[in-house]
Amino acid sequence: MSKPLVKQPFSNMQLELLKLYSRNVTDQELLLIRDILAQFFADEATRKADKVWDEKGFDAKTLLKKHRRRTYLDNLVF
Repeated sequence: MSKPLVKQPFSNMQLELLKLYSRNVTDQELLLIRDILAQFFADEATRKADKVWDEKGFDAKTLLKKHRRRTYLDNLVF
C-alpha cells in the first residue's frame, strides 16, 4: 500500500476554494474569480506595507533620502 503524497490537511482557504470549484463555471467567470483573488491579495499587501510605513514614521522625504537603488550592471553575473 502506498503512502499519500500530501500529509498535511488543506488550509481553510483551500477548502473554500475546493467547494467553489466543485461547480462548473464559465471560462469568463473563472478569469473574474482569479482577478478578484489577485486584487484581494494585492490590497492586503498594500495595507500591510502602509501599516509598516506608518509605524516607522516614513514620509516622502525619508524615501528620497534612502539610497537603496542599484544599477543594472551591479546585478549582472558573469
